[in-house]
Amino acid sequence: MNNLDQRTALERAARQRIKDSHALNGDVDRLTHFYRGWANSYESDVGRDGYCGPTVVAELAGTVQTAYLANKRAAIAILDAGCGTGLVGVELKRLGFQLIDGIDLSEAMAKEARETGVYRHVQGDVDLNGPLSDCSSATYDITVCCGVFTVGHIRPDALRELARVTRPNGFIIISTRKSYAEASSFEGEVRRLEDAGVLVTTQRLNDGKYIAEEGAHYWVFQVPNRATAPTEKQL
Repeated sequence: MNNLDQRTALERAARQRIKDSHALNGDVDRLTHFYRGWANSYESDVGRDGYCGPTVVAELAGTVQTAYLANKRAAIAILDAGCGTGLVGVELKRLGFQLIDGIDLSEAMAKEARETGVYRHVQGDVDLNGPLSDCSSATYDITVCCGVFTVGHIRPDALRELARVTRPNGFIIISTRKSYAEASSFEGEVRRLEDAGVLVTTQRLNDGKYIAEEGAHYWVFQVPNRATAPTEKQL
């Protein structure tokens, strides 16, 4: 097999593993088992498929901090929800953020994230479909979630817990693969949370670059200060 054929075979295998991850139907045991076996090759696989979601999400966090938050980046507390091997954390650190915590369902992926050295703390075995019982309310200035709201992983209603752990006037930045947005009730959940005063959509970037085979929507939400909750969308 020549180098071109070998590279093509590796790319096909990587794409198949990515596709297989979307067929797990949010089952905690299956997801845990799958990512335990994928942790060592995850970054090379998604890298072969042009995964740029972490860079986009981190850049959005930088823009939000510059435009809206008084504290300097080194003092901004960030939760990387579904941190995986730490791709988003590495990009955040590159931009000057220092206080980054990570949580992930897979302990094997969390171990890889710890080894990057960019996180204060990383906790594995955290199911984002359930209560984030180890995260206090109103803790983080920015919560980011990249590559998690995708087919076969977490439900749209997980967004409510991300809002809970984010401080009033803080921000949530997430990606949703186009196929997930089309197959789920994500936009309906966003409307319900807006109507309940839980969050406000400040920006939505449609059909952005994400991975070679498919784009994503990028969302920026603000958690309103209940005392001065906005009555209309910002931006």
